[in-house]
Amino acid sequence: MRVLFEFIRIIAIFFIIGGVLGGLLAKVYEALGSREYDWLGFIAVLLLIFVVYRNRWQFSGWYKGNEKLSKKASAILVFGAVVLLLLPLSLSMVN
Repeated sequence: MRVLFEFIRIIAIFFIIGGVLGGLLAKVYEALGSREYDWLGFIAVLLLIFVVYRNRWQFSGWYKGNEKLSKKASAILVFGAVVLLLLPLSLSMVN
């Protein structure tokens, strides 16, 4: 039962926080005129939420026993997310 509760919690975190951050990001991209590649920014938001979940939020839920991401993996994922956040802006300038 704990696994089911944790799964529902994960889905809620990703939908609620991802939806809010994705909506804000869409407004920023729209204001800057780069709506064509905004899906890259949404992937970046999901990556950032994944890193925060695995390193912080998973330890406050019902399911225990997982480990944090390694520092190297966290750094690579955060760097990739930052690149994906900036990529739509630079791609819109090229087109």
